[in-house]
Amino acid sequence: MVANIKDIPDIQGTPDTRRIAIDHVGIKDLRHPVTIRDRAGEALPTVAHATMTVHLPEHYKGTHMSRFVQILHEHTEPLSAATFGKMLDSMLERLESDAGRIVLKFPYFARKSAPVTGEQSLLDYEVTLCGEKRDGQRAFYIGTTVPVTSLCPCSKEIADYGAHNQRAHVTIYARVDGPIWIQDIIDLVEDAASCQLYGVLKRPDEKYVTERAYDNPKFVEDMIRDMASNLDAEDRIRAYTLECENFEAIHNHSAYAQIAKDKDVD
Repeated sequence: MVANIKDIPDIQGTPDTRRIAIDHVGIKDLRHPVTIRDRAGEALPTVAHATMTVHLPEHYKGTHMSRFVQILHEHTEPLSAATFGKMLDSMLERLESDAGRIVLKFPYFARKSAPVTGEQSLLDYEVTLCGEKRDGQRAFYIGTTVPVTSLCPCSKEIADYGAHNQRAHVTIYARVDGPIWIQDIIDLVEDAASCQLYGVLKRPDEKYVTERAYDNPKFVEDMIRDMASNLDAEDRIRAYTLECENFEAIHNHSAYAQIAKDKDVD
């Protein structure tokens, strides 16, 4: 005999007497397939690690964990600022909460053309999308780690030939206002590096990127300042934390720099 759900006790919905509200409660690190629409309009499949939480008032004993998973399954449209906002609103309504957060972390594969031959390849970026609502205010964040090349100006200046270069990881976490593509943010970072990276390079391409980096030497300080200037000029980015780590080729340590800015405060 199948029990009627109305006859099964709802323990999570019972009162709690400790008078302690919980800031965030929900599910963490659930893997789930999603699609991301890129700047060219293509829907790209990937797998996200999802964290979904809500604020739990002091008078509730618990939240309904299964509803978070149901919400993920119900929202099948390609992710964008609009669809992400709908998912956030649905979560708060279903969980009967006035504040919550959704975080999706996933690999994003961008199609790139080699600079000389035009050879097509994919380059992967780690991306984080975060939407949250609190005190009636909604905020949307995009984060990504962008691999680039840096070439040392000092090494170029003092050496009779050659200069040491290295791969660098630039991590940005930005609060955005208005529709902006992941690729738009990646472009702002890559444009300020000594050279960007590509998945496939033929010999003419390798010659180009080597000479491009040599003609465009930058310390970690130069790169992060130029990247910050690009972010400052983009009105859709309202606040950001920017980190640059150069994996040094001639040292057993990294060179590191960070800049954080809130345009609505500074």
